[in-house]
Amino acid sequence: MTAINDAGLSRRSFLLGTAGLGAVGALAACGDGSGGGGSTSGGSLSLLLPGDVPPEWDRVLGAVNEKLEADLGFTIAPEFIAWSNYAAQSLLKFTAGEDFDTALSARWLNIAQLVESGAIVGLDDAFASGDYPELQATVAQDAFDANRWPDGTVYGIPAVNSAARLHHYTLRADLVDTYAGGSIDSFDQLEQFWYDVHQGEGIPGFIRGGASPWLVLGGPTGVFFPEGWEDPSVIPVFFSSDSLFFVPAADAASTGSSDLVPFWEHQPYVDALRRVRQYYEDGIINADMLNIDTATAKGQFTSGGAASVWAITDGTSTSSQLPELSAAVPGASLMNVMPFADGLAARPNQTFQADNMVVLNASGSDNTRALQLLDWVSKQENHDLLQYGIEGTDWELVDGERYRQTGAYANFPGYALSWRVDRERKAADMSDSEDELFTWSQDYANFERDPFSSFIPDLGPVETEHSQITAAIAEFGSPLWVGAKDVDSGLDELKRAMETAGYEKVLDELRTQADAYLADQG
Repeated sequence: MTAINDAGLSRRSFLLGTAGLGAVGALAACGDGSGGGGSTSGGSLSLLLPGDVPPEWDRVLGAVNEKLEADLGFTIAPEFIAWSNYAAQSLLKFTAGEDFDTALSARWLNIAQLVESGAIVGLDDAFASGDYPELQATVAQDAFDANRWPDGTVYGIPAVNSAARLHHYTLRADLVDTYAGGSIDSFDQLEQFWYDVHQGEGIPGFIRGGASPWLVLGGPTGVFFPEGWEDPSVIPVFFSSDSLFFVPAADAASTGSSDLVPFWEHQPYVDALRRVRQYYEDGIINADMLNIDTATAKGQFTSGGAASVWAITDGTSTSSQLPELSAAVPGASLMNVMPFADGLAARPNQTFQADNMVVLNASGSDNTRALQLLDWVSKQENHDLLQYGIEGTDWELVDGERYRQTGAYANFPGYALSWRVDRERKAADMSDSEDELFTWSQDYANFERDPFSSFIPDLGPVETEHSQITAAIAEFGSPLWVGAKDVDSGLDELKRAMETAGYEKVLDELRTQADAYLADQG
């Protein structure tokens, strides 16, 4: 499709999943940058949040707590945990039975383990009770139901600002003008752009921090997955996103047979692995992807050190990076490119399972108050206070509904607490093109419901094998995702590790559950 030009975009209040962050310190940030936290005694709820402690956090938190205490009689004391540590540290806190109240989780994090261990609370009765009207009004029942577990229970409140979230690219628009004639309409053009920029500017075409299977195993789109441009319909099936990915048959819905196979039996995925290996050897991607975090990669991009980075359709994909880039490289600009040959007329498959789920700790001090908090932040004025800061000091209302950040407060991780589709404001100076893209992503009618849209398998029967598989994926899969390992020898090592871990049992169990799910849908 034609590239989406965001040259006029300014920073919005946060960027999902981008940070090396710190732990603890809601009432006062620690001098070593490790975060902000506070005592949960005397009527405070403790929240686990991924993200940097926002600038001016003490002042804004004071205003939030003053209003919260007046409205509901308690306050909050968030604990910020580095993204690089969040998955492991939050799981450890749950496992240890620590007394905190809410946390971010999802299938790509650790929700499968939390459900299996009984560490989080089922929310169906509360959601349907009528006791939390703002929450119920701002979280669609369909979105809630799409995250239902095999036992029929929903264990988290979806914190999303769109119907679907598609992986795509943020590119240097000024370099696209120079090297690609101003637009990118196909994967071949994108690849040529990466090579031309590398040759002409001496910088990587693409930069990222950290390995992820979604780079090459499109679901339905991936950074290095050309097939997704032409046919954005393949979404892998898995017990958890840090485990082994299996590919379902294209006709599974009509035949009732999932016919799952491991990802290495799906040739387009193997081709994508070979492609990323070539990029690694040619310097098209950063060779230290395994060893740097997302904040470091973002910093290199915004200082002019790469031609493109990963993006996702949440309305924030370019805004937080443009000011830094413009300061470092005068005249630089940004654009978004969606990986669809048919542009926004494409109808990619989606499961509508939320990337962000606010879960309640079964060992928390007060689940009722935690739900009251989620209801409270679902009200527009409270949502705005937490996410954008104090109106008139940190932000101003523009045209009755948009916002313009006027102060230093920024980067509150609303995706871990307060994102609601109907409450999110667009930046006043968001470009028309990004506005179009973000608006498109909020409409469920623009997507095909995947045959396994609400399939969440039961991990219980293969928990031991699953644990062994995730460890093997981390060791042998991660180098493949970033091109740091020869594909043939790397896949051989991975396959041997999978056999030792018991992947055949996992595959049989997943096939059984997937086929049963299809039968129920029929």
